[in-house]
Amino acid sequence: MDIDAFRQMVAKNPKGFLGRYGLGNKILQEQGSTEEAVEHLTVATQLDPTHAASHLALGRALVSLGRLTDAKPVLTAGIEAVLSGQSNGGKDLVPEMQALLHSLS
Repeated sequence: MDIDAFRQMVAKNPKGFLGRYGLGNKILQEQGSTEEAVEHLTVATQLDPTHAASHLALGRALVSLGRLTDAKPVLTAGIEAVLSGQSNGGKDLVPEMQALLHSLS
């Protein structure tokens, strides 16, 4: 999907997890406004706190903005969601989240 399709999804359903995650992730992929991506990814993690990919994308975006103290709990929550079994998948993302978290210490 292109960025406009994700924007339409969010406009139609602002509380839709997939639209928010998809738009935030697409903005990052296309090197758009990281601040805007953070807004959408934050909502995505609130709507589905167990979606590991949302936590990883949000953590990366926050780090790129220099918001390290904000990134730590986001990454920690993503790791915990996977390790506790609450997340539906995402085990492959844990090492990257752990490495990113460790780099912030």
